[in-house]
Amino acid sequence: MTIELIINADDYGYFPCVSRGILEAAQSGSLTATGILANNPDLHTQLAWLDSTPQLDLGVHLNLTFKQPLTTVMADKLTRWQGCFPNAYTMSLLILTGKISVATVREEWCAQIEACQSKKLVFLNSHEHIHMLPVLFPLVLELANAYNIPHVRLTRADWLKPLTGAGLIRNTLMQAMQTVNQRRINTPVPLFLGLSRSGKLDYAALTQIFSTLKAGHRYELMCHVGHFDANEITDPKLLAYHDWEAELALLQSPELQELYHRFNIRLSHY
Repeated sequence: MTIELIINADDYGYFPCVSRGILEAAQSGSLTATGILANNPDLHTQLAWLDSTPQLDLGVHLNLTFKQPLTTVMADKLTRWQGCFPNAYTMSLLILTGKISVATVREEWCAQIEACQSKKLVFLNSHEHIHMLPVLFPLVLELANAYNIPHVRLTRADWLKPLTGAGLIRNTLMQAMQTVNQRRINTPVPLFLGLSRSGKLDYAALTQIFSTLKAGHRYELMCHVGHFDANEITDPKLLAYHDWEAELALLQSPELQELYHRFNIRLSHY
């Protein structure tokens, strides 16, 4: 039996150069899905680019941690940050302490989903996995049902070595949230892969990951492919976290195709 593997690129719409790299990967057959960041001022143009890749599964990469929100009700809560989303830690605290209500998040995420409804949407996930907060995960399931979107990502901790101190903390928190949220899902979901090497996926990590997969199961591998343009991407934190070009080259490499063959992996869709 084969192993079915969805290759899902986060962050379509992050920057035009990243979106172009995602499209290149899809056109080469190296990628099977991508999540759209909807609070992008150039969204209409970049949605049109997706017409060149009708084979690509599309979803909404729900966002509460990057750039400006789409709704006034959310922007009004963010005046301290000039109307922009703060970082994931701060945003999580605002939600967990009730300073930003789930109702406000619902309105924002509805706007983000509706901004992408010119495309067939088959999954929801989120930027920096913020939908995994147990207070938000039921909302994502509710929205998926309301908008007839069949799949929601259940982010799962993996424990690839070497594991840093920060990675240990992240994985421990994610595993706790996964345990809570998994009880709320009534249908099977692809098993999630790639958290430990988020932004820096490489051949050695994939070899380690693939050796653990079981025949007859379906998996989702998160990746962050793209092109890099120094005129578009200037934030040093983003530059330190991501290696878009390296991940793009990896997905299209003959070495990875050989790895698929060795482990009897077939690229799949939702």
